[in-house]
Amino acid sequence: MAGGGDSTRAIFFALGANFAIAVAKGVAAFFTGSSAMFAETVHSLADCANQVLLLLGLRQAKRPASPEYPLGYGKAIYFWSFLVALMLFSVGGVFSLYEGIHKLQHPQQIKFWGWAVGVLSFGIIAEAVSMRACLQEVNKSRGNRSLWRWFRESRQAELVVIFGEDLAALLGLVFALFAVVLSVVTGDPFWDAIGTIAIGALLIVVAVFVAIEVKAMLIGQSVDPEREQEIRRFLEERVEVGRVISVITLQLGNDVMVAVQAEMSELQTTRHLAEEINTVERALKAQFPEVRWSFFEPDLKPELQP
Repeated sequence: MAGGGDSTRAIFFALGANFAIAVAKGVAAFFTGSSAMFAETVHSLADCANQVLLLLGLRQAKRPASPEYPLGYGKAIYFWSFLVALMLFSVGGVFSLYEGIHKLQHPQQIKFWGWAVGVLSFGIIAEAVSMRACLQEVNKSRGNRSLWRWFRESRQAELVVIFGEDLAALLGLVFALFAVVLSVVTGDPFWDAIGTIAIGALLIVVAVFVAIEVKAMLIGQSVDPEREQEIRRFLEERVEVGRVISVITLQLGNDVMVAVQAEMSELQTTRHLAEEINTVERALKAQFPEVRWSFFEPDLKPELQP
């Protein structure tokens, strides 16, 4: 698989949390006049749209292969993930920067700060629950790898996006809470504006990192490096295979294409050779269910050049 985590579960957790938080933030922003709170409201609404787009992408990716798309529609999820990372993250970040700069130029005291603190505290708890659900799915696929290494090597685009969203949302809420508290304690709305700018910068940074990872998948990456090594070892251990010359893999959403060039263990008739190749391919797909297409090329060990 692209990864071992259930990305759909993580998406629904994030959608539920962000919708509840967006409603609470919107009410608080109206009563408090906090720009940081308003930026967070927009951010949460954008996150809800993000999750809807990811669900749409997952649905499209499950469409069956056709003569026009012989390898299926699996990479559709990369397109939608890239849109989420590039457009919604970046638009949210740029909007927050604009709102923060505007408030620096036209400072406004925070009203009803208790609302802001209460809603932000609730938001932090809700996002922590969503983040926990996301990490549970991430941990199913990352094994002993660090989160950073998993982020760089994962081929599960939608889970990468949800992880980035949840991380940005949680840190953004913390920034907003500190900004509101500092503004109230000092009586200076400058801190509220700075908090808004920090939220915008955070969203843009996360957007760039996520977009870079999804772009690589969109262009066409091999499977997760550890998974590719497992596939190679599996082929090398088959009695029918004498020597694996090359293995090429291509991640297509949750599906995988494998092209193998190998020297068979012994010379045999064409019919017997075809039967052994079919046996290897069936065993490969049974061991690695994500492998949907396999192309096996039997070859001979090249003669040594004089």
